[in-house]
Amino acid sequence: MTELLTAAQMRVIEQAAIDSGEVTGLELMERAGRGVVEAIFEEWPELAEEHHGLTPDLATDWGPTPEPLEAFNAEPRPLRAVVLCGPGNNGGDGFVVARVLKERGWAVEVFLYGNAEKLPPDARVNYERWSGLGGICHPWLSTIYDNDGDLRGKLFSADLTIDAVFGTGLSRDLGSVHADVWSAFDLDTGAICRLVAVDVPSGVCSDSGETLDIDCRATGVDEGLFAFQAELTVTFHRAKLGHHIAVGPALCGKVVVKDIGLPRVPAAPGICRAIGEPLAPWLRKSSTGHKFANGHALILTGGFGKTGAARLSARGALRVGAGLVTLGVPPSAQMEMASHITAPMMTRVEGAEGLKAVLEDVRLNALCLGPGMGQERARELVPVALAAKRATVLDADALSAFSDEPEALFAQLHEQCVLTPHGGEFVRLFPDIAAKLNEVPTKGPAYSKVDATREAAKRAGCVVLFKGPDTVIADPKGRCSVNSAHYDRAAPWLATAGSGDVLAGFITGLLARGFAPMQAAETAAWLHVECALEFGPGLIAEDLPEQLPAVFRKLGV
Repeated sequence: MTELLTAAQMRVIEQAAIDSGEVTGLELMERAGRGVVEAIFEEWPELAEEHHGLTPDLATDWGPTPEPLEAFNAEPRPLRAVVLCGPGNNGGDGFVVARVLKERGWAVEVFLYGNAEKLPPDARVNYERWSGLGGICHPWLSTIYDNDGDLRGKLFSADLTIDAVFGTGLSRDLGSVHADVWSAFDLDTGAICRLVAVDVPSGVCSDSGETLDIDCRATGVDEGLFAFQAELTVTFHRAKLGHHIAVGPALCGKVVVKDIGLPRVPAAPGICRAIGEPLAPWLRKSSTGHKFANGHALILTGGFGKTGAARLSARGALRVGAGLVTLGVPPSAQMEMASHITAPMMTRVEGAEGLKAVLEDVRLNALCLGPGMGQERARELVPVALAAKRATVLDADALSAFSDEPEALFAQLHEQCVLTPHGGEFVRLFPDIAAKLNEVPTKGPAYSKVDATREAAKRAGCVVLFKGPDTVIADPKGRCSVNSAHYDRAAPWLATAGSGDVLAGFITGLLARGFAPMQAAETAAWLHVECALEFGPGLIAEDLPEQLPAVFRKLGV
């Protein structure tokens, strides 16, 4: 797993390196700016050519766009970049980018939002270096600067736009800055061309992935346009939380992490991690083991006509490696279930006493309650299951059944439990936490899904897996991880009926095999997305467990 940092954590790492004497802030800024240019040329190699027909001395003379015949006979024009710099160190990175591109023969226009006299020391040095090259820095201070269309025209004709306005330290909305840049977007032409964000698109909170709301009445900005839309985002040392949760991924485009020479430090307890590929030895079975050595899972079903979800869970648990899976079925559904299963077994579980009798078999070491179970049945059986103190997954109806008094559920939970709510179930279980998460943020750092999941896990006293494309998993001690189904792992076809039931089965199967609750939830979440990627578009829930053999082969299991 790799760390996902907050802005404050990144500042601590940078300051520790500076205080140690290993590097200066100015050197870090230089490396960051050059890293941005390097990432741009890696993404668009055609922009990396050194010469474009004009010398650097002519780089700021953009002139009119030539007519077609004139363009055919003329020397090639230099590539053009607009660099938007803000009032902090993110703006300083932008000045480095501008200088490096100008030295390569680009025509570069810089717009500064802020007062050059008030720039932080390192950013001020790079402003002066830019000015020393003869670079012009246009002021960008009025309520709506671009009323003469100058910035808009430059953005339309640029080959590259650098967003270095507000970075990870953003604490307020963009106001009219956003309107100025968005005025150059054209839904028909696709302008702006190649917008590259330094660290994070301006307007996005790097801790939460949320956009900071604009007071539309005060600024006159159209409601809903709260952040820049980047095609490429270049960040440094480690990705930030906001690159992987909420709307951050949709606004970042592609995210590239550049090394700027910061030392690797031991992970602090509060650092969240991105879930990565599980190690093959975790998932292998012993060559000398038998089925009971791999655990026996019990999955409780609903009544007649409501058994499909539990069957999906059972299939998932078996495919992920549980030695045995038994479905606990009420009398009304026994004939239905018998006609649908082969590998899973079936036992009658009529009510609380029936479940107590079944749980006398101590080999049943992992339980799953909720998928298709029905809230009335869940209300009766969940307390019995929790009293048995086995590893337990509570999903769907097992969560919603306690929406009127969630504290009654929390009082019964134990450390071997995993709760798997989607957004609606999370609201029902943790209404006050959800209210904080769903507030429209007006200043940063904003309350995030990571904050919400950690708070929920502490209250519940067990692991909480908060589902979504940005699945967040936390335990009561504050350990937290993100399973991000974005960028090259985007799997939108997981939004289909029953996929969550399969995930619950994956977790249950891994618990049966002896995985700790946090490890089971993290591994299952990663496998869930990987199975969707293995199948591709057209996926339905039944397809997910059937992809596990191929996924395991790729992992070397």
